[in-house]
Amino acid sequence: MLKLGDVPGEHALDIDPARSYTLPARFYTDPDIFQVERETIFYRGWHMACHANDLAEVGAYVTATIFDQKVFICRGKDNVLRGFYNVCAHRAHELLAGSGKAKVITCPYHAWSYHLTGELRSARWAEDLPGFDYGEFCLTPVRVETYGHIVFFNLDDEAPAASVAFDGLDAELDEHIPGFATMQRRQVFSSTLEANWKVAVDNFVECYHCAPAHPAFADLVDLNTYHSTCHAQYSSHIGSGVRPDNKAYAFDPKAPVQKSAFWWLWPMSTVNLTPGDTAVSLFWFNPISPTRTELLAISYTPDGKSTPQLDAASEYAGTILSDEDNRLCESVQRGMASRGYKQGRFVVDAKRSAISEHAVHHFHQLVAQALNWRKSDSIG
Repeated sequence: MLKLGDVPGEHALDIDPARSYTLPARFYTDPDIFQVERETIFYRGWHMACHANDLAEVGAYVTATIFDQKVFICRGKDNVLRGFYNVCAHRAHELLAGSGKAKVITCPYHAWSYHLTGELRSARWAEDLPGFDYGEFCLTPVRVETYGHIVFFNLDDEAPAASVAFDGLDAELDEHIPGFATMQRRQVFSSTLEANWKVAVDNFVECYHCAPAHPAFADLVDLNTYHSTCHAQYSSHIGSGVRPDNKAYAFDPKAPVQKSAFWWLWPMSTVNLTPGDTAVSLFWFNPISPTRTELLAISYTPDGKSTPQLDAASEYAGTILSDEDNRLCESVQRGMASRGYKQGRFVVDAKRSAISEHAVHHFHQLVAQALNWRKSDSIG
């Protein structure tokens, strides 16, 4: 492993967020650190693929990506959910794209086909090759787990189960999201952010910036009721007070959802619930390079359809709110490369209120531990 080492002038992370400095700027710009993250974070973490209902039927499949590794997950004829690397065992062509249903998996390059269990089904004109063994050319499996009605995948065979890593999350999702177990897919979104993936996570897990940077959101959600709670490998961000008449989008005071609720799951997945008619989005960050990140999201509603209020909420989230966040993150990324910035401090309060950055500190601790960057014994 790369020795991240000590750099003169850098401060250690402290177990107390009120006393702790942030991760140094080089963690957001250094290609060598990004390469270490690839092996120790990207390929060892649990990543969201979809809601479980997307894969309820036999033959249903979805594709997913973490950095340069593409996978697909499908429901077999035996009703078992399996994941595989999305690559043909013949000449490495990608097998599937997007989502859909299939009775068999057929490579579009040379038409090798595979059963939904991963075994090679047919290889055109290969039957007479000397020593050709069908069993040698099965698809390579990837770990899959359904937890809290979400399908996750992990490239690490030794990682603790998602149900262990995110213990307690399932109960929180069911408590706060009406009918989460029966949600149906509504829309898929993607875009690109010119910033390191950690800048995006940092921004997501704190609302210290909400009042100055998101005035309409601060009018939608009563920030006096907004609190963040850190768990072992996830954090929850709940605003229990909302205003139906606000500058973001209006909603019925009797609508099913009268709160805001956001969850971040280590390392880069999120679940998002906003006030009004019931809709939830699974949103995650996929690192592309040290300074570029892909943003991916799938939204769900009880029947897979929208309402005028949800359209208005989507318009706000997809244009105003996302544009505000993207501009913030891209400015921060430029600042991380400045010779005038090295390291910051966390702002926290005892109440862990909306202004508190303790959830960012929690995230930084997990990054430091994964990278084996322990500059003092005080890191939790």
